[in-house]
Order: sequence, then C-alpha cells, then structure tokens
Amino acid sequence: MTQGRDERRENYRHRLAIPTRWMDNDVYRHVNNVVYYSYFDTVVNEYLMKAGVLDYDEGEVIGFVVETTCQYHRPLRFPDVVDAMLRVAHLGNSSVRYEIALFRQGDDEPAATGHFVHVYVRRPELRPTPLPAGLRTALERITAR
Repeated sequence: MTQGRDERRENYRHRLAIPTRWMDNDVYRHVNNVVYYSYFDTVVNEYLMKAGVLDYDEGEVIGFVVETTCQYHRPLRFPDVVDAMLRVAHLGNSSVRYEIALFRQGDDEPAATGHFVHVYVRRPELRPTPLPAGLRTALERITAR
C-alpha cells in the first residue's frame, strides 16, 4: 500500500462479502488479528477460482505466499459482514502482488489494508515459473489503474 493513499472501495477491482463468525472474535470481543489473513487468502483464492485459473489439486502451476502485511485501522466484530476488496498492484514474470482492503459493510473507511505476494511455481520442481497466459489475463483484469 502506498503510504497516505486514499483507500476507497472504488480503488479496488473485485469484492467478496465475507460474514464474520462467532469463533472469529477473541477475548477482547473483536475479530482476532490472524483471521484478517484468512480473509486476505479467501478473497485472493476465490477470485482465482472464479476466474478459472486456480486448480489447487491438479494444477501444473501453483502460487506460494512469500510475503504478507496487514495494517489494522479499526476493529471488526461478529456479526459484521466484511467486504474484502482486491486489486493487483504489480505483475512480475513469476510473481504478483495483491492489495487488499477489508471494509465493514456500510463503512467508508477500511478496517484493515495490506498486501499478499504470490510466487508461481511449477509442480513438482517447486521452482519459479512464468505466469501462464490465462492467469496473467485474469490478473490484468483486476490490476490497479
């Protein structure tokens, strides 16, 4: 995320509504920090599956997470519904940097912002490989403008 950037929903290219669960809350009565990373993972992989470019069981090319960050701005709580917003910030030869913002439905300010980097590898060697054409096309559709 660019420091000081105005993070609004319309700056993102894909949205997934994720209901919080009772078990997401911690003893402080808000969603525990580790759950935010689960929301990040969910919106990224839901987009890839919906686009038809992720076959986690049999796919020849798979993405490994090599970096994640999350900045927490305001708490989420059960029974909030989270709008997980997604865009691609950078497409490399074998990697992609996703940016994610989590908004409580109805809020204009994000509860959290962060990023997630995948490096794509070919099975079974697990060595970096260029992004397949179909994957690159799907990622270009949600690349930030």
